[in-house]
Amino acid sequence: MDALLAALKAAAEPTRLRILALLSRGELAIGEIAGILNQSQPRVSRHMKLLFEAGLVERLPEGAWVFHKLASGPLGRALVTELLSRLAPGDIVVSRDLERLAAVESARVAAAEAYFSRYAADWNRIRALHAPEAEVERAMLEAAGKGPFDFMVDIGSGQGRMLQLFAPRVLRAEGIDPNHQMLTIARAALAEIGDGRIGVRQGDVFDLPYGPGEADLVTIHQVLHFLSDPAGAVAAACALVAPGGRIVIADFAPHGLEFLREAHAHRRLGFAAHEVSGWLEAAGLVEVSVVDLPAASASGDPASEPPTDRLAVTVWSARRPAAVLPARRPSQKAA
Repeated sequence: MDALLAALKAAAEPTRLRILALLSRGELAIGEIAGILNQSQPRVSRHMKLLFEAGLVERLPEGAWVFHKLASGPLGRALVTELLSRLAPGDIVVSRDLERLAAVESARVAAAEAYFSRYAADWNRIRALHAPEAEVERAMLEAAGKGPFDFMVDIGSGQGRMLQLFAPRVLRAEGIDPNHQMLTIARAALAEIGDGRIGVRQGDVFDLPYGPGEADLVTIHQVLHFLSDPAGAVAAACALVAPGGRIVIADFAPHGLEFLREAHAHRRLGFAAHEVSGWLEAAGLVEVSVVDLPAASASGDPASEPPTDRLAVTVWSARRPAAVLPARRPSQKAA
């Protein structure tokens, strides 16, 4: 009862209720909230402190920034959703706030487009070498199954594409990425979903902010080849998988394109199918499945070009036995 009363008291103030209405649409930084509400950052910070202490919001530190989202616990999203449902449709104050929120989201999109325009040539060059993205995404959806999934974690979320792809199949999802610029891009993309179920946060694949068995779907899309310890990353990801849950991984098959190591920070030039499968089995997962997707080719005939000149993609998936809860792994940092 004390926790419920504290939450209700925290929400029972005009500015804080407006903040909760904004956060129901997605994550926001203090400065963004202050701009939307036309209030000072110190004042907004005081309101956020009260909402945090009442268990209604969570903090997501990200370098010099701190983003906020609705808390996922029973006194978080469920209570706020009920309270906001009682607001009159078209409330003039909330409607004005949401118009300003749309301007913030537009600014994020503009920043993302500017970033992509600087690096589009390099990314398009890599895309042209590997299996079409539509095929990779279709294979990942098939490997995961129809769901619905209670909670999805996407490791190395980058631009947020996996979160967008699986949004229709998940009740709640969160992406982890260490790069602030990528998180900004992902937030711009996820704003199109607009219901606050799906977000991103800054984090380290080797020190994930979740407990064992917390997610019933974990995805890792084109991340392992950047890591110094991909086996450790897979083990950490597998520890998140709940009994009966699944993990889906997509990455390059072995290749010989050294320029990717030199110009794009690829530490590994692909992975053999048995290598990642072995890591999944070592983590106690079963029903390991492997799907190989041929690389793209200039001629349209993959067989006409040497395999080392192209990028085939492999999709792995596996399930944790329904009655087995993973052990907690000690946190570790990448070298």
